[in-house]
Amino acid sequence: MKLTILGCHSATPRVTAHPTAQVLEVQGHLFLIDCGEATQVQLRKYKIKFSRIKHVFISHLHGDHFYGLIGLISTFLLLGREADLHIYGPKGIKEAILLQLKLGKSWTNYSLFFHELDSKNPTTIFEDEKITVTTIPLDHRVYTNGFLFQEKTKERKLDFKAAQKAHIHHTYFQKLKQGFDVTNEKGELIDNKTVTLDPEPSKSYAYCSDTAYYPEIVPQIKSATALYHESTFLESHHHLCEKTKHSTAKEAAVIAKKAEVGTLILGHYSGRYGDLSLFKKEAEEVFFTVELAEDGKEFEF
Repeated sequence: MKLTILGCHSATPRVTAHPTAQVLEVQGHLFLIDCGEATQVQLRKYKIKFSRIKHVFISHLHGDHFYGLIGLISTFLLLGREADLHIYGPKGIKEAILLQLKLGKSWTNYSLFFHELDSKNPTTIFEDEKITVTTIPLDHRVYTNGFLFQEKTKERKLDFKAAQKAHIHHTYFQKLKQGFDVTNEKGELIDNKTVTLDPEPSKSYAYCSDTAYYPEIVPQIKSATALYHESTFLESHHHLCEKTKHSTAKEAAVIAKKAEVGTLILGHYSGRYGDLSLFKKEAEEVFFTVELAEDGKEFEF
């Protein structure tokens, strides 16, 4: 599981501070999460292949989280894309994108599939044999979701020597990896756990974009491998949180502690702060494993 931060700043973009967008590489997928202005430029800068992006997850319809989407869709068209593109986001995103394509007479030659969301409860919006993606309802000024990316339980590891010693034919090896007991060449039933090893622990990534302090999400993100949580303000500006429905670094750390996550990644910083290390310092007063998101920074879990 690899996370690349394309942008992690709030509100207006600047030369050295790009709005929210990130790419999660997991189980063969390359998921784009939010798509602020100039996301396509950042994708080029960090050499991420456009063609591998087939699913885009938009948390909410504020510009610094989705204004880059129409540009990306148009660039895909110019590059001759043929693969389908699935877009998951709040109700209204389809109208917003299709109107721009209509007025610009620039319909795509690839299929766009919109999966519009309006549920206020956690909802599974993507699933295959290896991973599920579920919405995390948040508390912001407009309808907003975070996203929980969870690997499914992985296959058990085959203890090859033990399997040979137990006289198990190789045609049963896959069944063993799937957790089944099998019959060996002598007609004996072999306990799966005697010839396999436990699988690698499954990983999960919780992305919580713009939101006020909202402890209701804690049960859903419990024990996540990593949590990205917005931290627009420091405690010195806590009075701004109520009006803007944003969080402080300390509040993000409280959520991380309550949820017992592995690592907390802070982001969505207000442009009023020059020293981002203050966010890390403030969060570490509550939670120990804290990282700062930075444009271009990669995390591997």
